[in-house]
Amino acid sequence: MTEDVRAGAREGGVRRADLRRGWGRFVDVLIRLVRWAGLVCAALLAIHVILTIGSANPDNGITRFVSAAADPLALGFQDLFTPADPQLAVLLNYGIAALFWLVITSMATKILAALR
Repeated sequence: MTEDVRAGAREGGVRRADLRRGWGRFVDVLIRLVRWAGLVCAALLAIHVILTIGSANPDNGITRFVSAAADPLALGFQDLFTPADPQLAVLLNYGIAALFWLVITSMATKILAALR
């Protein structure tokens, strides 16, 4: 009888508890990666807003790098609002894109946590 219980608790020679623990660790790592990716995207967009509003030198290497990284991360929000002031346009459009990344990341981590 004990052999039947032990055999039922195994799946391919690995205990189900070990499989669940391994799955949980995998999902935890995935959640951390998603959080960091979303945070980095939002941070790059926020830094782009700060550099633009602060009138950073557009020929500076850091400014060019952040601007080049922020454009694809804006995901179509670049021209959502078109006020006359270009700095206000950057604040609104890239700021909304940064918030979007934070919200989507939060939703994705909650979904992943439910898979644990």
